[in-house]
Amino acid sequence: MSLFDTLARARTEEDVKDAYIAALGLKGVFKGLVDIQTPEIWFEAKEASTPPLLMFAQLLVYVRAARKRGEAIPGFLCVIDREKAALMATEHAMPILEDKANVWPKSGSAADSALAAQIAPVIETHFVLYRIADYEAEFIKATKDAVREGRIIRTPITPNNLRQVFDKWVAMVGVELGVKREADYAVLFFADIMHDGRNEAMRNLPARLLFSGDKPVFIIGSEQYELASERGYRNFWNIYHRPPEQRHRHYLLERRDSLLPMDDQKFKGAFYTPLHIVDKAYDQLNATLGADWQDKYIVWDMCAGVGNLEAKHSNLRNVFMSTLDEEDVTIMRSNPAFAGAEIFQYDYLNDDVTDFGEIDYELSGKVPAALRQAIADAHEGKKGAKPILVLINPPYAEATGGGLAVPMAGGENKLGVANTQLARTAMKQYGKATNELFMQFIARAYLELPTAKLAIFSKVKYISTPTLNEFRDFWRAEYLGGFAVHSRTFEGLKGSFPISFFIWDTAGSKVIDHVTAVALDKAGNLVGEKTFLNYDGLKLLTDWVTRQPSNKQEAIPLKGAIAPATSSADLRGNRWSDGAIGWLNCAGNDFQNAVAKTFLLSSGYSSARGFFVTPENLWQSAIVFAVRLLIKPTWLNDRDQFLQPSHPLSEEFKSDCLVWMLFNGSNLTAGATSCTGMVAIGRSPITSSPLPRRKSARRHGSKAISWCATWPA
Repeated sequence: MSLFDTLARARTEEDVKDAYIAALGLKGVFKGLVDIQTPEIWFEAKEASTPPLLMFAQLLVYVRAARKRGEAIPGFLCVIDREKAALMATEHAMPILEDKANVWPKSGSAADSALAAQIAPVIETHFVLYRIADYEAEFIKATKDAVREGRIIRTPITPNNLRQVFDKWVAMVGVELGVKREADYAVLFFADIMHDGRNEAMRNLPARLLFSGDKPVFIIGSEQYELASERGYRNFWNIYHRPPEQRHRHYLLERRDSLLPMDDQKFKGAFYTPLHIVDKAYDQLNATLGADWQDKYIVWDMCAGVGNLEAKHSNLRNVFMSTLDEEDVTIMRSNPAFAGAEIFQYDYLNDDVTDFGEIDYELSGKVPAALRQAIADAHEGKKGAKPILVLINPPYAEATGGGLAVPMAGGENKLGVANTQLARTAMKQYGKATNELFMQFIARAYLELPTAKLAIFSKVKYISTPTLNEFRDFWRAEYLGGFAVHSRTFEGLKGSFPISFFIWDTAGSKVIDHVTAVALDKAGNLVGEKTFLNYDGLKLLTDWVTRQPSNKQEAIPLKGAIAPATSSADLRGNRWSDGAIGWLNCAGNDFQNAVAKTFLLSSGYSSARGFFVTPENLWQSAIVFAVRLLIKPTWLNDRDQFLQPSHPLSEEFKSDCLVWMLFNGSNLTAGATSCTGMVAIGRSPITSSPLPRRKSARRHGSKAISWCATWPA
């Protein structure tokens, strides 16, 4: 069947993609943010007929982001829909990607006609358009020829990506050489990058690269090294361009002594960020702040731990690293990777915070004079002053308003979290944000560095959690870009939820809005795109059903399907409600609570996280029950909130939800009847009366009643 005929039968965008993949015989296909991705060519696909310029605009957003991250860029780009295809060599789009005057959206899905018009003058004459009905054979031949050509756009080596390039070189090339001394990696690396594959770009280096035929041979002193396998070498130089530009070469050589292979074990402190995720963070900083950000910005990491977040930085003379523990300071100062950085002990949430919530560096005298001056210059808007970037991965501890730790999935809890000097004196406007340690770091940085950029690893709750609306009312910043990664990437975090790396301009006055970011799996691979919503002003599902008040009728509060509550502190559910036929527990309004905390009971629950089910609200109860259990929780939607219906619901939908609820495994209602001193129960529809409270049950708790389970006929 021809491509034209297959497309005529296509019903979805996936059908369109599959039709082109089959017709072109594509190999090594990956479907992600880029609709169809192979090493040689990337595709943007649409089911409906779409202007090629608009599709190229969206595809170029992804190309630009990948290039900023230092990833390999294919030689060709193609846009396709059910009627047509357009093919273009990537090199023709490079002037657009390098022009700083162009305005790019944060995500490919946000590419619009304005961006299409912006790129049109450059690329409109360079892509070839094929109507599949008329030129199917010509398109297939041209595309297969492009794939066969295998052209690649390589990433240059610069001072800003030196550390990252070196680490990748060690992993892909160095390990194949069998070197005897770890320190020789840096010498061999420079011999390799200062060579164009034919001639040396710099002479008098401690090591040399020669070629025996097309095989590289490294010489250092009297020793000679050859590659055990050339695959990594070829792949590495498919990604990067060599040699570096003339203007960078001498500076790169000056950094040689600090280039030792990174070992994750050396950086495992309290707030450890895996090095492959640090790589992604620096790629994001390059994409967001520009390739020269390491020269342009003063960087302060005020919870540096043992410094792994700065491990990829190539200009340590602009970096200040402070940490709570003196032992960590000693470790960082002994690490040659941090030569040139200013490292000092500092308790950021307590030191230099006055009783009036102001910052006074004279209180501790710990902040280096150069950093103080940079902060003062930024406050004054002094001409020529370097902007400041706060780059942090703070701890995620959470506490109650009284400063006591609470059990929390995904983070360490510490006593007295809310009882810092900063929280006591400077965060009255932030509401419950004082309970979050990472938000205390945000608050002080906002007070102290009001024009800084903030690049932070954290939970996403400051964007989406309804109880933190006071924080969002006060803290204003413009979102610049970022990504979300699986929490299990970070050792010691329990649960499955997103950890974000978001970059903010705190000089902006924008209220936090919905935030769109790329999503990465534990290995750092792109798996999709995610929008984190600010739910302020939106109607939450937990507020949809009117809570019925309890009456004076006593009932047995339950802690499970048939088990009476045994606790006495703050006991709930010991009173019934007029007309009630059961209790629906629906603790929390987000996905992380949905499965474990959604269930029906015949009597009241020992906690106040739910409501009585009545004949009047039965249909609503069924809908709440169904939607909370039907949608599969994932690590990426873990903090998403359930919202109230935005349109009238059909009677059929209401009935479906009710039937589904009645026969679901989380329907724990029971029918209770007397049976010779025992209570017979069975899984059944909701009962019409509460389980009676007996004096013996009050006196002896659950031991006063023995239970026999029978299934209804």
